[in-house]
Amino acid sequence: MVEDDPLVCFAMEIALEHHGFEVIAANCASKAMNLLCDSTTIYDVLITDIELGSGHDGWFLARQARELIPDIGVVYVTGNGMPDQPRHGVSQSMALRKPVDEAELVNCISGLLKRAEK
Repeated sequence: MVEDDPLVCFAMEIALEHHGFEVIAANCASKAMNLLCDSTTIYDVLITDIELGSGHDGWFLARQARELIPDIGVVYVTGNGMPDQPRHGVSQSMALRKPVDEAELVNCISGLLKRAEK
């Protein structure tokens, strides 16, 4: 999960762990890319804020993640609208608005995982 707001990151991390997901968090795209390049860890889903402050944004990060891990699920989260998702987002991705509803986030991730199993 990549989120530059520490409070939002903490809340989503706790919620996901409560539902049985293992979460590895980063606060920027460069740290996330370092984690994704670690061949000892298997990543199934990338949850990324779109606006990550300085450096690369979530759109860029998701494209890079898909180059490294072609079947990784992607969930974009943002406090803004999603008019750019069809143009900038990776295929078969999901998008949620902040504040993220816990049940909706869990459903998105579960759906992406089920899709990957097929």
